[in-house]
Amino acid sequence: MSTIVDHFIAPPCHAQIETLYQDEHLVLINKPAGLLSLSGKNPQNLDSVHHRLVQIFPGCTLVHRLDFGTSGLMVIARNKPINAALCQQFSQRTVSKVYSALLCGHLEKDEGVIDAAIAKDPALFPLMSICAITGKPARSRYRVIERLDRAQEGPLTRVELTPETGRTHQLRIHCQQLGHPILGCDLYGGLLPPGTEDTPRLMLHASELHFVHPVSGEKITARHASPF
Repeated sequence: MSTIVDHFIAPPCHAQIETLYQDEHLVLINKPAGLLSLSGKNPQNLDSVHHRLVQIFPGCTLVHRLDFGTSGLMVIARNKPINAALCQQFSQRTVSKVYSALLCGHLEKDEGVIDAAIAKDPALFPLMSICAITGKPARSRYRVIERLDRAQEGPLTRVELTPETGRTHQLRIHCQQLGHPILGCDLYGGLLPPGTEDTPRLMLHASELHFVHPVSGEKITARHASPF
């Protein structure tokens, strides 16, 4: 059995967390790109969404995470019962999430589904892999918003991505599987096309989050426009 060793050290993130909504039960935020969701084991990776917020909202806990390079909407529980209630919504897949992304190249179809099981492989860490045998089912939908041609990066496609499951790196590896990696994705080919190597960030943003408030029962529809 391989032992996973994580050598990643996050560069300092000077961007601030934007609080979009708060009440006594939960907090809705816009996470900046380049900030860990949860502090790492390495003391140099202390700065994170949770580390910053727990100083403002003692006892708060993460219900879900966004990748280090991904920006956008996150809901944070302010106590354990709320965390349990929100986690149940996530596990039952009653929470829906929509992401905005820029993909390398021009997609041929205007919409489609990527159905490809994703597996962890300690030998490849931190990469995930597509594997029909050992992987867990993973499904994502995409819809083209616009096709672009930029002087530096060349052809790009702006898409809306809707994950139907919540596997690690799901959208990133599914877009690679589609043949159009997310621009700026260092793990799955988004810095390989000519002109993309200096892309400043992963062009993936959690732009919509739909869930039910655990106390009021109100349907929450949160939207935050993509910064790219």
